[in-house]
Amino acid sequence: MYGIVRKNQGFVSIYSEPGKGTTVKVYLHRHAGEGEGDIHEIETEVPLGRGETILLVEDEASVPGLARRILETLGYEVMTSMSPEEAIEMVREHVGEIHLLITDVVLPEMNGKDLALTIRKMRPGIRTLYMSGYTANVIAHHGVLDNGVRFVEKPFTPQTLGRKVREAMGTGNAASGP
Repeated sequence: MYGIVRKNQGFVSIYSEPGKGTTVKVYLHRHAGEGEGDIHEIETEVPLGRGETILLVEDEASVPGLARRILETLGYEVMTSMSPEEAIEMVREHVGEIHLLITDVVLPEMNGKDLALTIRKMRPGIRTLYMSGYTANVIAHHGVLDNGVRFVEKPFTPQTLGRKVREAMGTGNAASGP
């Protein structure tokens, strides 16, 4: 099953807790052809960017390209990295402002929280949005992130990512902490 899902550019999310069971979610792209029946797509307004620069750090190969396309369509400039080390180097070399760091919580070399702390030392004004295939409650429960940080669960829809990015950017709100 996993091979079929990956071949069709989908995602598989698996969550398991001892004594509580396992949940497997399979996500596939929507068919582009005409649908059958009386299904009406609900349109939701997605806040647009204003040319802000986002650094996206994700080690799962299929996510950065999809997220970049979504964010660029919404009006953001996007830099992508597949490792914390590369992301830190990109921050060092980037001349302009980086408004938002979007980072996976679990990364090779260091976790997303430590990456955000490191980058915040170099760019004190940067805001952070964390992402993971685990729910925010699970991550907070295991002490990986503090309660109340900005978080988006993978896989995400363009609408969800767009809203979470705007929330993390803040519209006069205090910066979200690492």
